[in-house]
Amino acid sequence: MAPPSKRFPHEKFHNPIIPLLALPVFRYNEAMRSASPTVSVLMPCYNAAGTLDEALESLAAQSLANFEVIVVDDGSEDGSPEILRKWAKKDPRFDWIPRPHAGIVPTLNAGLEACRAPLVARMDADDRAQPERLARQVELLHADTDLTVASCLVAGFPAGQVREGFLVYIRWLNSLVTNCQIRREIFVESPLPHPSVMFRRDRVLQAGGYQDRGWPEDYDLWLRLYTAGARFAKVPEVLLEWREHPRRLTRVDSRYSLENFLRAKAHYLALGPLAGRDAVIVWGAGMMGRRLSKHLVRQDAPLVAFIDVDPGKIGRTRRDRPILPPEALPEWWSRFQRPVVLAAVGARGARRLIRRQLNDFGLQEGRDWWGVA
Repeated sequence: MAPPSKRFPHEKFHNPIIPLLALPVFRYNEAMRSASPTVSVLMPCYNAAGTLDEALESLAAQSLANFEVIVVDDGSEDGSPEILRKWAKKDPRFDWIPRPHAGIVPTLNAGLEACRAPLVARMDADDRAQPERLARQVELLHADTDLTVASCLVAGFPAGQVREGFLVYIRWLNSLVTNCQIRREIFVESPLPHPSVMFRRDRVLQAGGYQDRGWPEDYDLWLRLYTAGARFAKVPEVLLEWREHPRRLTRVDSRYSLENFLRAKAHYLALGPLAGRDAVIVWGAGMMGRRLSKHLVRQDAPLVAFIDVDPGKIGRTRRDRPILPPEALPEWWSRFQRPVVLAAVGARGARRLIRRQLNDFGLQEGRDWWGVA
């Protein structure tokens, strides 16, 4: 396993951290802050006046006392600056950095540079932390120094306003607790809710911080860390309440579209599980397999065939590759030295059925095949 500090061959992308160092940074509590906080809480803020007090109150109630909160205000035009000024005056642990509006990635990197603790906890300005959140995540990271990222279980709120799709996603998230579980399904979806994590600041900076590649910045960071061999885990308790609302970035920002998630997956699949393979077989010739395979081909992945259970598809081709029934997989597998299967069926329950079939074929998840939908 490669060390978390490994550099990546795709660092041709612009690193947004460096220009931020040249910008003037104004802090309200520079002289009053603790000399050595255990944790820095990094919170981006943009027009969050309606929820900001609630989020900050949940941090003020933490059982862990030695922390700092760095709120980076991304050019808010509502009452957020006044709320932040009030908190900075009454509690020296709370500091804020006002900046011109620049978007989430520059805002996060500005905050990351300002954080002084070796451990950084993310939090959004519309969520709520349970009182033990910081303490329990610090315990987990101190107990296992090989961990790079510690998350926790999450609950959606407000009650009655959480959509069914969000509840399904949360149930899946909360089923992934160990490093093995998280790494096994990291190409299915983002397995770590961004506002729930605490990470080692130095390792994230060594990985390049937050980067804007046209897809979700948090998923990009987890996949970069995964590719470098980082380990992840979660405290198996609900320690963050994750707000559901129609203005969440995942609903309004094009970087969170399905197409951009698929671009991210294909990019990091090519760098990780597909590196050195001589054959890629996609299980699923439907919409998900078709769209993912487009990006895999653009990454020069050696796509050779599709597997599908639909009699109407079997015997046809997709991207000039044959669509085969599941029983044909063992023979096709034997044709190559280092083949891999990608299970790309998004229907609910399909991954469980495909897992059973591939296990029966003697293929090992995380070595011979990955779920990608």
